[in-house]
Amino acid sequence: MKFDTIAAIATPLGTAGLSVIRVSGEGSIEALNKIFKGKNLTKAKGNTIHYGHILATDMTVVDEVMVSVFRAPKSFTKEDTVEVTTHGGILITQKVLERILDTGIRLAEPGEFSKRAYLNGRIDLIQAEAIMDLIHATNENALKVAHRALSKETSKLIENLKNKVLTLIAKIEVNIDYPEYDDAEIMSKEIIYPATLDLLQEIDDVLKHSRKTQLIREGIKTVIVGRPNVGKSSLLNALLDEDRAIVSDIAGTTRDTIDAYVNLAGVTLHLIDTAGIRNATDTIEKIGVERSLKAINEADLVLLILDLSSKLTDEDKILLEQTKDKNRIIIGNKKDLKRALEIETVVEISSLQKDGLHDLEKAILKTLELDNLNDKDFNYLSNIRHIQKLKEAKASLESVIDSIKLDMPVDMYAIDLTKSWNLLGEILGNHSYGDLLTELFSKFCLGK
Repeated sequence: MKFDTIAAIATPLGTAGLSVIRVSGEGSIEALNKIFKGKNLTKAKGNTIHYGHILATDMTVVDEVMVSVFRAPKSFTKEDTVEVTTHGGILITQKVLERILDTGIRLAEPGEFSKRAYLNGRIDLIQAEAIMDLIHATNENALKVAHRALSKETSKLIENLKNKVLTLIAKIEVNIDYPEYDDAEIMSKEIIYPATLDLLQEIDDVLKHSRKTQLIREGIKTVIVGRPNVGKSSLLNALLDEDRAIVSDIAGTTRDTIDAYVNLAGVTLHLIDTAGIRNATDTIEKIGVERSLKAINEADLVLLILDLSSKLTDEDKILLEQTKDKNRIIIGNKKDLKRALEIETVVEISSLQKDGLHDLEKAILKTLELDNLNDKDFNYLSNIRHIQKLKEAKASLESVIDSIKLDMPVDMYAIDLTKSWNLLGEILGNHSYGDLLTELFSKFCLGK
């Protein structure tokens, strides 16, 4: 596949020690050589760095630079690539970029270098998306997830499923198109049925573990709920170790949800402090309560706070009922006061004195099964697009099971199996009908 030559600033634009401008495409080395005073870049070997100057049209120096040369296919895009390292600064970086564009090179579009790497077969879609995950990672575990995807470990998981589906398709096609082969395994429903069930079980296992990996990558939407004046805002401030929310002994102080982020043992919590849920009469407070209820429904984790120094109220009972089906931790706040609450709580704290927070952190990780992570936990799907496609592939396999139960012809199974194979391929971005034919014929010697 042949593209034109593109260039763009690869580092954040601003005042810094250095800036890097990346150029990729056929003729990129020759184009840079025209405006570079130093070694003849056209004779430079790949993976080498050269000192020199970028020259203006009047042959004056624009900047002192280092130029890295990468020759195809040993570059990120699998094209000839040049990276120009200039002095940092908005003006000087722009001046060097403008001089490069003067040679006829086009300004790259957002993500175009990664897109070329994908289109040229350097990376698959999972790896391409992992690049942005690596850049935007907010904790160490999210970095591990991105690194695994970038090193193709996650892709191998999908490739394995694709190959198993393909094996079933291939054996069915052999029996349909070449019945004269006596040694071909007869793919009756008795054989296809258990093989498809095994695939479904494997996909279910991947989806189950992927939910954990998705939480690591995206963060955990954590809602702090409780009746008014129970200590929700105090807990938020204690976890953040700052006064983010207004705290007072006046019930209903928090009128709306408040968002904040905290890193907890390599996991990011997206904390949402909600308005106290009660029968509000104030119009604004009513809106706050409605938003609190919506936040509960959308949460990955609910921190339900009860007041240890008072008996259970009707409002507490409503919240206990509303959150019973959620991932929930019941917190007993105000442990420094005389206890009056009769219900058992998961963890007891004093948010004002910041006592018991470590126990709460351990309870959060344990509830979400993130307390004993191992290397394998970082190897599953974390991107919502990937997970959705895998669910669709699973649905197609479930259609195979339905067809078998309805005693439909064997060749009908191949339709849904092929759809499942295609959906798995969409995760990687490496499939087409031609690919299916190629892989089919690579597994069986069908020609004479």
